[in-house]
Amino acid sequence: QPPLASLMECRLETGRTHQIRVHMAHIGHPLLGDDDYGSGFKTKINRLEEPIKSLVGGFTRQALHAGLLAFEHPASGETLRFESPYPDDFANLLSGLQKF
Repeated sequence: QPPLASLMECRLETGRTHQIRVHMAHIGHPLLGDDDYGSGFKTKINRLEEPIKSLVGGFTRQALHAGLLAFEHPASGETLRFESPYPDDFANLLSGLQKF
């Protein structure tokens, strides 16, 4: 049986609006919680068993996190780099999914 969900790392080149969401949905792997591009997945949630059904259904936003952003400052040319750990809700979702 294929996994319910996978943790993906995406590296963007252009930063276009909705780039990750559109491309992942296009290849049949929409983001959990994406009401615009992953709405077809909502019907699949109903087929899940508890407690995973509540975990996934209760995640109230897109399962998307920018862990690292880096770019060249337009005036100074300095490379700016920002890192951020997973927010609590995202970390709890990952932890819960790893149990299944």
